[in-house]
Amino acid sequence: MRRDLVARAQRGDEVAFAQLATEIADRLFSVAYRILRDVDAANDATQEALVTIWRELPALRDPERFEAWSYRIVVNAAYAEHKRARRSIPGALAMPTIPEDDPIGALVDRDQLERGFARLPIEQRTALVLQHYCDLSLPQIAEVMGTPLGTVRSRLHYARDAMRAALEADLRPAGAGEGELA
Repeated sequence: MRRDLVARAQRGDEVAFAQLATEIADRLFSVAYRILRDVDAANDATQEALVTIWRELPALRDPERFEAWSYRIVVNAAYAEHKRARRSIPGALAMPTIPEDDPIGALVDRDQLERGFARLPIEQRTALVLQHYCDLSLPQIAEVMGTPLGTVRSRLHYARDAMRAALEADLRPAGAGEGELA
């Protein structure tokens, strides 16, 4: 983000804010979509975030922190949208591309990842999105989520364990682990 553009928008320059909004809207939508897993809900959360950003921008102390600050606002908007919806929403995390040499195997892998990701609580999905899609550090994730660093580590740990367990469960043959009657 350009510091001068943020500073102008903070002073009420609507043209500068429109340019900022154009630059960040796609990233904010991507974060909201990966958390909510629904296009309409992500659009609503993104719009709410942009309105909040415009309203709260004059209070931002450090224009250099604009991007992290805007991620925090969109995460909060996504949480609010999730609470309104009160449903599990299917969708996609940043999934691997499908290699040309094994498109069917790649689709199966992607489907397994999506099913595992959909089962995660929203806080764990958020931590994974911020780490793997937004490439934020753990302290940055803690700041964006408004949680202690230890909580972020815990959410990432449990999210990875849950994803691993979901993938392993998908690999087990049907009926495996069930007791057989003699």
